[in-house]
Amino acid sequence: MNISESISKYSLELDEVQLIAVSKTKPISAIMEAYDAGQRHFGENKVQELATKYKELPKDIQWHMIGTVQTNKLKYIASFVHMIHGVDRKKVLVELNKQAIKNNRTIQCLLQVHIAQEDTKFGLNELELRELIGELEQFPHAKVVGLMGIATNTKDSNVVHREFAYLKNLFDELGTTLNWHTLSMGMSGDYKIALENGSTHVRIGSAIFGARKV
Repeated sequence: MNISESISKYSLELDEVQLIAVSKTKPISAIMEAYDAGQRHFGENKVQELATKYKELPKDIQWHMIGTVQTNKLKYIASFVHMIHGVDRKKVLVELNKQAIKNNRTIQCLLQVHIAQEDTKFGLNELELRELIGELEQFPHAKVVGLMGIATNTKDSNVVHREFAYLKNLFDELGTTLNWHTLSMGMSGDYKIALENGSTHVRIGSAIFGARKV
């Protein structure tokens, strides 16, 4: 199945759930093939690569920063990025709000929650999440619109179900009064479980573009 066919497949399967085509390390030609198939939301995890691709590709693309955010590099994407998925500390909100003001924008972002059993995954624990939510009014131009989480890399679907269900429960509890609308969870290997647990945005890369370079 080529890129165009993959985009068509997921667009039909996901229905109203937003597909983010994870294009990190992929060439412009591959992204354009997905674009020509109708895809408009793309995800990158490195600021420099994202900024370069923004300059070279159509301006109606909605770019999602899905990797760990380095605050000193936010200035390079603040003028155009559609959404920041990986806000895992207050420092990121402080800088994102600052850069959004400089660019006369309000930038949507998600708070990343640590739901996996692996220490290599980033994110806020529940206590940190609740504390940070109490401070969101300080950052009106860094608009938190939901949560993001990455499940444990395991073949045990029960573990992944529990982790996604936990995040969905937090989303439902906390987001009701905050008018949240985005729950970003699920990748190529576990997106079906994420859908079962109420994901609104799935991040799929290798299943569309093939195995990525390290």
